[in-house]
Amino acid sequence: MTDEQSSPSLPQTSQLSQNQCPDFLERPSKLPRIDGRDFPDGGEEEEEEREFVERNMQSTNPGIQRYLVAIEYIGSRFSGAQKQSTCRTVVGVLEDAFEKFIGQPVSIFCSSRTDAGVHALSNVCHVDVERISKRKPGEVLPPHDPSVVKRAVNHFLQKNEGDIMVIDVRCVPSDFHSRYKAQERTYFYRLLSGKEPLSTFEKDRAWHVPEDLDLLAMQKACQVLVGRHDFSSFRAAGCQAKSPIRTLEELTITEVASSPYFPSILEREQSNYAKTETDSPCVPGMHNQHKIENPGDLTIHGFGVRQRHRCFVVTARACSFLYHQVRLLVGVLKSVGTGDLTVSDVKRILEAKTISAASPMAPACGLYLGHVKYDLPSDV
Repeated sequence: MTDEQSSPSLPQTSQLSQNQCPDFLERPSKLPRIDGRDFPDGGEEEEEEREFVERNMQSTNPGIQRYLVAIEYIGSRFSGAQKQSTCRTVVGVLEDAFEKFIGQPVSIFCSSRTDAGVHALSNVCHVDVERISKRKPGEVLPPHDPSVVKRAVNHFLQKNEGDIMVIDVRCVPSDFHSRYKAQERTYFYRLLSGKEPLSTFEKDRAWHVPEDLDLLAMQKACQVLVGRHDFSSFRAAGCQAKSPIRTLEELTITEVASSPYFPSILEREQSNYAKTETDSPCVPGMHNQHKIENPGDLTIHGFGVRQRHRCFVVTARACSFLYHQVRLLVGVLKSVGTGDLTVSDVKRILEAKTISAASPMAPACGLYLGHVKYDLPSDV
């Protein structure tokens, strides 16, 4: 399993007709290691299994075009990304839209199997499509242009719930695998700090932490965790990875403007002053008088004006993650921010190499798969 793998025991939300892929295309429970890189499940399988998987994932039909498809979706509307027989999932909905577009079943393979409730700014999958003439059944036509695929699939997706969208499509070689070829994955986690109840517009989009958070302490804790370590303390039960060793290329936390709010009066005034300073002379020091000391205090309070939360974003970047690793890391960082743990405690938890030493896991609602990096070929 991975940080983002969906659970088979998730509650049913709605049911779609989903196409079962052939047995020889079923994904193995543990993924192989290629070119010395760790893959999401952390498996280090034998060379023959790697060759078996690659051979069966590669189309031998010259009339079939493989497309790399980037998608965004609201995770709270799905029971995870991975296909399930009784639940509404990302892959199930996407396969259904493709079938309506091309008139025949397809099998879609995701780079990252996000959990129920986890969102994606850009998850990536691949799909093989054979374009058959509707006027002359059996006649194979040239592949669709990627822009046509994007527009057509989005048409059917938006006719459904409108909670998933294709954001990019590209042609790739028949042996290009969205999961095995991924070089890096970047996740973001949003925390909103403040006593006020969470805005309706933020429901299921962030973790609401009523306490104040110490940004500097959390940043110091990130420095302890970044790099190559045994992350057994940040590995949920049921993880199928053979090794708990992972390399966190980046683990940072920053404070940002708390979207989706619109600019406050102070922000608009500050922007206007900045423009005035650029376009014409102004009174020295005027702009500095409007400097925002605390990003959380951007609203001039008045009746009907919501008090903003402070918004923190954790960024985690690595080739692969253990099952629930990011959410467990965020749980510890939050405890440091509230003062329940110290930076020294974080080091102790890491060295304990047991999940029982970690803080409670952060909820799925604040986690976003932000980007999947590839070394894409220049042409097909």
